[in-house]
Amino acid sequence: MQPVESYLDEVLAAIRPLPPRELRLDEAIGAVLAEDVTAAWALPPFDNSGMDGYAVLAADVAAATPERPVTLPVRGEVPAGDTRTHHLDQGTCLRIMTGAPVPSGADAIVPVEWTDGGSAHVTISRAPEPGNSIRRAGGDAAVGDVLLTAGTRVGPVQIGLLAAAGRGTVTARPSPRITVMSTGDELIEPGQPVRPGQIWESNSRMLAAAAQQAGYPARRHAIAPDDKAAVLAAIEEALAGTDLLVTTGGVSMGGEHDIIKAALQDLGTVAFRKIAMQPGMPQGFGVVGAAGTPIFTLPGNPVSAYVSFQLFVRPAASALQSFGPERLAATSAELAGPVRSPSGRRSYLRAVLDSAAGTVAPVSGQSSHQLASLARADALIVVPESVTELPGGATVEVLMLP
Repeated sequence: MQPVESYLDEVLAAIRPLPPRELRLDEAIGAVLAEDVTAAWALPPFDNSGMDGYAVLAADVAAATPERPVTLPVRGEVPAGDTRTHHLDQGTCLRIMTGAPVPSGADAIVPVEWTDGGSAHVTISRAPEPGNSIRRAGGDAAVGDVLLTAGTRVGPVQIGLLAAAGRGTVTARPSPRITVMSTGDELIEPGQPVRPGQIWESNSRMLAAAAQQAGYPARRHAIAPDDKAAVLAAIEEALAGTDLLVTTGGVSMGGEHDIIKAALQDLGTVAFRKIAMQPGMPQGFGVVGAAGTPIFTLPGNPVSAYVSFQLFVRPAASALQSFGPERLAATSAELAGPVRSPSGRRSYLRAVLDSAAGTVAPVSGQSSHQLASLARADALIVVPESVTELPGGATVEVLMLP
């Protein structure tokens, strides 16, 4: 059986990153920048007020105290967005709103909380230092400063910064579009009645949700029946608008009903193998279609499919953006009780992590079909291939589930 690490290395080596393209900001969330973004203008572009209050010359109110306040005439108002030119004369003030340009002649803003809020005259009971509550032009970034570097994943803050810098588009590798498809004559859509021998299909919904949780646009394809020609047609159909295809079911090691394996092995572009892990031993990976779209053929047991997605599909999706392969966050903890594992396979045991106590406890029900136990877990205990049992209190690696 192939080790987990060498299989993942093989997968990542075969991934060809998506070409970068120009994206509108509303398309760019989750994309990875293919260029450095520099400031074409200073941020902020002009001196502006950081508070609602009054623009003053600090020397005019330097003696202001609660006991001996200073009163100044108010000569006007500067609202945010005002494009007029304003000038402050000595011995006067201008009412000013947050974000409004600081008038020439002013060197401080008195917050309205330090005043009586007057409109014709204002009484000021506290002296500001020069520069108080003024946001200087270029205080965030100067012209030519690098705001974001190539390789940065665009999140909400990055979107805000790009917009603040006046960028309507950006050159980036978009988030890969993932399509998930389950196969099997026994599968029925949830909400429909089932007959003996049938089950409600859950894998495609679970994996599409996992892809969306990881930040990738994902969709489900209709269930494919156990028919070679129908599976090939479904795969061809699913490839439209897809950057990464995931199937579940039909990849067991032997058996005439392993329909995915039967349908794809003649193409010569998808390899099926046994991985030294539990759950998730049967795996398939390769490329399909004219564009060479990566395809993962995952096991049909739901826990096997989910663990495989987190260990293999998720890193591959990030590699499509030339982003460092995203892996589950890892920590260590003490076992709350003994565990067993088969020889020669790396076990990923569903568990509950108690971060405060530094312990991790396996949940009951570790079979690969037991989705209810996966729903109770928030972590995976990793038991190495060479270890068959560990006592309570042993320190183990723990992968945290998203």
